[in-house]
Amino acid sequence: MIHIVFQTSDIETLQKAMELDNTLQGDVIQIRDEFAVGPIANIFEPEGYQQRRDWWKEVLEFSPYAGELDIIDDKLTVHNLLKKLEEDDTEVIWIWMAQNGHDVSGYYWLMSQLKAYQGKIFVLYLNNLPFINEKGGIFYPTNIFEILPKEILKARRLARPITLSEFEIDPDEWKKLCAENAMVRILEGGKKIAGNEASYYDKDILLAVTAEPQKLHKVFHTLFGKQKVRTGDAFLAWRMRIMATEGKLDIQGDWTKGWKEITIRLAEKVEG
Repeated sequence: MIHIVFQTSDIETLQKAMELDNTLQGDVIQIRDEFAVGPIANIFEPEGYQQRRDWWKEVLEFSPYAGELDIIDDKLTVHNLLKKLEEDDTEVIWIWMAQNGHDVSGYYWLMSQLKAYQGKIFVLYLNNLPFINEKGGIFYPTNIFEILPKEILKARRLARPITLSEFEIDPDEWKKLCAENAMVRILEGGKKIAGNEASYYDKDILLAVTAEPQKLHKVFHTLFGKQKVRTGDAFLAWRMRIMATEGKLDIQGDWTKGWKEITIRLAEKVEG
């Protein structure tokens, strides 16, 4: 069994669940790209793939992840998955996704490449489902990593094969998203993804930044504490740099020396 996740924190959660139940044992593989943001036009073609890489290079510049671009190769990951399915008739894939745009966008990208293996590809979509938290209360998680390992064992019962109908319809939905090529994709409910402008999160950034200078890490802390719809810190930092060129933010510090050097405040015209 191969478990597919879309967020790094999900890996540890699944591995801990495996320690509780050997029948869940298998390889845990992450699709590392964040398909809820950035260009995706012609993504399965060399030019579209390269355009996306060039965009990520710009976004990751000055970030702690700048050196990771070359080691992120989801195309190779999928190639190896297909090879395993070809070599082992008993192998199956479980795609884990929670109710967030990151996971669902990644699901669309991945399953669009797996139709030939219908019957071997299972999905566990934990949308609008209640779970028990550490304090014994009921909550509705939006990420796999928010679920306790013992609760993951219950969630496994939701595993079901991706249907032939889904293999017909969902890739078409992904094609529509690629044709639209919005810079931000937001989950509206179910598996419905809506495209938005690159500036979608700017309003959240402006609410987190104050008239007094703050370190970038403090702005991130405020952002992640208030945001209902989250995205990655590298994307947010990239937007902040753009907002500074637009005169909306005042940023001080040398980006080339890392995020710890950066302080941010509202530009004067925004304050008023």
